[in-house]
Amino acid sequence: MTAPGLFTADRVAAMGSGPLYLRLRRLLEDAIAGGVLGEGEALPTERDIAELTELSRVTVRRAVDDLVKQGRLIRRHGSGTFVAPSVSRVEQSLSLLTSFTEDMARRGLTSRSEWLERIVAAPSPDEMMVLGLSVGDTVSRLERLRIADDVPMAIERASIIGSFLPDPASVTDSLYDALDRRSARPCRATQRISARNVDEREASLLKVASGEAALYIERVSYLPNGRVIEFTRSVYRGDAYDFVAELKIPER
Repeated sequence: MTAPGLFTADRVAAMGSGPLYLRLRRLLEDAIAGGVLGEGEALPTERDIAELTELSRVTVRRAVDDLVKQGRLIRRHGSGTFVAPSVSRVEQSLSLLTSFTEDMARRGLTSRSEWLERIVAAPSPDEMMVLGLSVGDTVSRLERLRIADDVPMAIERASIIGSFLPDPASVTDSLYDALDRRSARPCRATQRISARNVDEREASLLKVASGEAALYIERVSYLPNGRVIEFTRSVYRGDAYDFVAELKIPER
């Protein structure tokens, strides 16, 4: 049950300056962050919130819509609006070259993907340089939203030399399994990790606020003979991932 006295005109007014929908949104955000609204808890109907706060239903709808887009609230058709479950952080080793599917399986999480693009195309200048391609070569591009236990975790954009993966539609789950079937699974990789903020498209896919902090990772993967085969650029939710590396003290 929603805490008594949460939705009042005075509480909304106390949320600082700015448009009324932003004040209501801040009130909801603070209530969620402080545990006043718990995970899975149902909100009153938008009409009830409007009556309690003396706001218009349009104002209430806009505030709720913003939090639904950010993934903090969930609408269930016929049931109402609920506080979304918190995201469990995933600890990812930087010393192992594994696929997202393998990582999630080891943690007992159910993973799936939503394909955003699977095409064969002429390589971009960056792809030509990293993958060592020439004019006339092709590249298979695979972009997908990575999801674990129904929570969007990352957007992955992989570019594979076309001759090693001529049909990107053949990848149904694990990219590395598909490459393994063609005796082209990479054995090592280098990764560059940096911080950035998600744009509007990325925020919509990851169910976070636009401008939210994220981890941007570029990975270049190699075959046993030293040839580059994969160039992947991924955006990981900053609130869902911890990357861990084991460090060794050099011998003297």
